[in-house]
Formats: sequence, structure tokens, C-alpha cells
Amino acid sequence: MAKKKALAREYVWLQCTECGDLNYRTEINVKGGIDEKLKAGLNKYCPRLRRHTMHKIKRK
Repeated sequence: MAKKKALAREYVWLQCTECGDLNYRTEINVKGGIDEKLKAGLNKYCPRLRRHTMHKIKRK
């Protein structure tokens, strides 16, 4: 029987800080704590604003 490794990973949404849209869904490793770079946010493309903006983690 296969071991379950999915408990160490979690799906989160990345929310645009300017328009508030949930643009991306990604999987992060939460076993050892969330990386500080991810907590600060990522520069991703926002289709509504048509430019790169800061996206923060949002858990649903």
C-alpha cells in the first residue's frame, strides 16, 4: 500500500493585492513551515490589470 505524502503539501490561491482576484492556484510545502519569500508574496501576471503585480497567499 502506498504511503500518503499529500499531508505535507497544501493547495493555496494567490490573490492579487491590487484588484483582489484569485488568479493562481498552487501547491506549497507546509511541513517545515511556509518559506518567508512566499509569505512576502510573488510577482505574477494579473490578466485584469494586464501587468505584473504582487500576489499574496490566500487559503480558502
